[in-house]
Amino acid sequence: MPQKASKLVIVTEKVLLKQIAKIIDKAGATGYTVVEAGGKGSRNVRSSGQPTVSDSFSNIKIEVLTASRDIAVKISDEVAVQFFDDYSGIAYICEAEVLHAHTF
Repeated sequence: MPQKASKLVIVTEKVLLKQIAKIIDKAGATGYTVVEAGGKGSRNVRSSGQPTVSDSFSNIKIEVLTASRDIAVKISDEVAVQFFDDYSGIAYICEAEVLHAHTF
């Protein structure tokens, strides 16, 4: 039987991954998924303002499934306050259903 969950998605710069992972863990989420991401946003350029020759400034998408929306909002708020003034990024929350909830 599916279990209701909230899915938090954070798209931001790869350089922030370790710091954001700490915020996710501290908030009590059980895990997350990270994939490389690309695209175009309102800022149009990376925070460095320069083309890069390495992947140090590439973008990532972090997905976090949480049992409660409150945890997702807590993570999102913390990430936004700490990083989104100085780095490009966006966060959004979707409703989700976990199909194999015994492992969630």
